[in-house]
Amino acid sequence: MKLEIEIAGRVRVVDFTPGETTTSVDGLVIPLESRLLRPGVLSLLVDGRAWRVVLEEGASGPAILVAGERIPYSVNDPRSLKTRRAHAAGEDGPRSIKASMPGRVVRVLVKPGDAVEAHEGIVVIEAMKMQNELKSPKQGKIAEIRVKPGDTVAAGDVLAIVE
Repeated sequence: MKLEIEIAGRVRVVDFTPGETTTSVDGLVIPLESRLLRPGVLSLLVDGRAWRVVLEEGASGPAILVAGERIPYSVNDPRSLKTRRAHAAGEDGPRSIKASMPGRVVRVLVKPGDAVEAHEGIVVIEAMKMQNELKSPKQGKIAEIRVKPGDTVAAGDVLAIVE
């Protein structure tokens, strides 16, 4: 499994396989044994030295506690949906807002020509008795709205375009 982990403003590429006795950090192979003691607590044996690592989710974001020091970090997992969406098309060019599942359009919150901010609500659809607000993937202008309240949509249908 390959992850990009940012610690103290520096991005490290970590490649590891659970159960293996080595890992790679920025291409450098390091002897490593890990054991999950309980959820959020790891015992690591790194190059012959033992470490107890506690993963925590605080108000300021995720951090690890190692040897009494709290170290904030962020993980860029290329397998995650959030990461794939963030890297899909960047901020340039028009971006489509698609239905994630079949449903019915409840409300359209904007009209063509409206300026929108990133993560601003665009369309509300109801699926499986729940309402889902679909948001703008970027700051821009609504180029097109392809649905109206009451329309039935299928998964993957383009509902609006932000440019």
